[in-house]
Amino acid sequence: MGCAYSAPAVAEPPPNRANSGLRKVQNAPTPADPDSPEALARDTYFTRDEVLALRELYTKLSNELHQDNLIHKDEFMWALFKANKDNLFAERVFTLFDIKHNQVIEFGEFVRSLSVFHPHAPLVEKAKFAFRIYDIDATGRIERPELKRFLVALMADNPDVDLDEVALDDIVDQTFNEMDLTKDGVINPEEWLALVQRNPDVISFMTLPVLTEVCKRWPTPKKAGPPPPPQPQQRVWEQ
Repeated sequence: MGCAYSAPAVAEPPPNRANSGLRKVQNAPTPADPDSPEALARDTYFTRDEVLALRELYTKLSNELHQDNLIHKDEFMWALFKANKDNLFAERVFTLFDIKHNQVIEFGEFVRSLSVFHPHAPLVEKAKFAFRIYDIDATGRIERPELKRFLVALMADNPDVDLDEVALDDIVDQTFNEMDLTKDGVINPEEWLALVQRNPDVISFMTLPVLTEVCKRWPTPKKAGPPPPPQPQQRVWEQ
């Protein structure tokens, strides 16, 4: 019977380290794409459809100034201000979005980082991200010079705000008097979170309601193409 027939066994070469390694690589399963719509939907507060919509937004932003499908810092600034200008806040956000630290924001980084700005993201996650924005030197604490740098940057972006050195120091002192509960001269993550929980409005910038409407804005409706050419009418012959 055909089913009972078996080919003669072929002797395998003796196992050795080189052979085993090659066989292991060949038989290893193909790793799943960590930036697939399904993976990103699982890892973030976006749905799969929202991830697909964000892909079109990302493609548009990543080709504004450089045609390489990667968001560079100048493209990030352009998206926020329609100008290639220095802004400390935007630079800090770009740095945190650039998870791989390669000076560009890839699509997976874009979606995962943007997720914390989603209205459904918990307050604690938003607070942690905001803390990292103000922690310019990445020391795990906010120090007086860092807060002062943000105040100076704020004045640079708002010509109507003009404070002298004394006024700036007074604002820093008042802020630390309210937030530095341990009076050690720095604001640690726990003190920051306590402030946010008392007054969530201090990080209102961390919520972008537009992200709940991403599927309504993208993908953009495709323009209707030209009507099809008229088909020749079939002539019906009378019997």
